Amino acid sequence: MKMTAVALSDPLAVAPRGKRSWNPLNALLVLVPITAFLDWRDVQPTIMFFLSTVAIVPLAGLMGEATEKIAARAGTTLGGMLNASLGNSPEIIISLFALHRGLHDVVKASLTGSILANLLFSLGIAMLAGGVRYQRQRFNQHTARMSAGLLMLAAIGLAVPSIFHFTNSQQEHEVSFEIALVLFVVYLLSLFFTLVTHRQLFQEPVSEEEGTEEPANCWGAAAMLAGATVAVAWMSEILTRSIEPAATALGLTPIFAGVVLLAVVGNAAELFNAVRFARINKMDLSFGITVGASTQVALLVAPVLLFLSYPIGQPMDLLFTPFELASVALAVIITNQLTIDGECNWLQGAMLLAVYTVLAIAFYHVAV
Repeated sequence: MKMTAVALSDPLAVAPRGKRSWNPLNALLVLVPITAFLDWRDVQPTIMFFLSTVAIVPLAGLMGEATEKIAARAGTTLGGMLNASLGNSPEIIISLFALHRGLHDVVKASLTGSILANLLFSLGIAMLAGGVRYQRQRFNQHTARMSAGLLMLAAIGLAVPSIFHFTNSQQEHEVSFEIALVLFVVYLLSLFFTLVTHRQLFQEPVSEEEGTEEPANCWGAAAMLAGATVAVAWMSEILTRSIEPAATALGLTPIFAGVVLLAVVGNAAELFNAVRFARINKMDLSFGITVGASTQVALLVAPVLLFLSYPIGQPMDLLFTPFELASVALAVIITNQLTIDGECNWLQGAMLLAVYTVLAIAFYHVAV
């Protein structure tokens, strides 16, 4: 991919190879131990909410740096997929704690919110941020087409259990389990298709400069990515515990806090990295992170949580409210419509943000 020069004054920009510069956002890493210490001292939840939110930002930046190094050697497809996977890992951990406490509705609301936040908010912000710098940005059209199909499958898979519930209220858990198994298998098949049988369609050629990077650096980047993911999971767990009292103090309704606020903050890593790469004209990575994260939530995270809910004694189903299903369907339709050609601009980003804003307004009033 042809790289365009970026101003070093931009804190989201990546310094040219061999000219690594200090990222001002790294100064915020000091908030990670501070937040952990204050959480141990049982500081007011509203303060903990804002501290943990800000602490996630520099950690997301480290994840972005590590992803770029890995993508330079392994390709943008694998790099974006790895970032999306590790970006979703905190959600799995947090949701398991919630399932253990029997909070099934909270878990399902967070799944819905995560899909909407990544498809509409994160991708929209990324398109807008990249579009103000570049008149037109391109990403892999094969990836866009495959993602469109997977998203449609995800929408169908999440909708059928609820439709079945309205026609037959028996065996809901069995139907949910079997559909989750189908979604999980399709996700594995998509990995095999992308990384093995049709890899050449999705991988961009690696330049000689990128190919000369030492393998040790790649392993170091992988270690950084894993470490940052663990820290993000830690901060996310603190954030999740504090969001309910913080939302009450801020006058926000529970459903709005869960589906909108928690989803946006919980996906801060994906949001930050998507914007980071869009601003340096690496829209393939931005698209892979945002749309890939949404696909993984529906085809991987939801089935895995359902499977694990049985061993912990809190069987979960895939029954969502009609408005949640309608929101996911609308998000999938508008995203597929705007990205199927493999090109984007700032106006398309504004459209996605407008749809997200409309849904957020509706979610706020649903609970009123």
